[in-house]
Amino acid sequence: QLQLVESGGGLVQPGGSLTLSCAASGFTLESYSVGWFRQAPGNEREEVLCISRNARSINYADSVKGRFTVSRDNAKNTVSLQMNSLKFEDTAVYYCAAAFTYYSGTCGGHYVVWGQGTQVTVSS
Repeated sequence: QLQLVESGGGLVQPGGSLTLSCAASGFTLESYSVGWFRQAPGNEREEVLCISRNARSINYADSVKGRFTVSRDNAKNTVSLQMNSLKFEDTAVYYCAAAFTYYSGTCGGHYVVWGQGTQVTVSS
């Protein structure tokens, strides 16, 4: 069974930091581009970033550029999202997703495996 599990969400004050993790099981994450998405109540799902298989291509949404950093450890089958300088508007459920990509430098694509999400709440 192909599965992604996010962890690391929680409550943080504005300006604080959180690190989210995305762990894959049942498949080799190395063959997939990985995206992080978020969805706040009443809002459309937003793609926050994507990272290619070889991590040489990373695309960040303008809303998180300079504050969020993604990395991957293909040996451990995990992707991490470091979120700094968090703002109220970062509050959302965060999801990771995997897209099978032929080229190792391709970011994004058709996401076929999704995690269940982890809640991030930024509040004072």
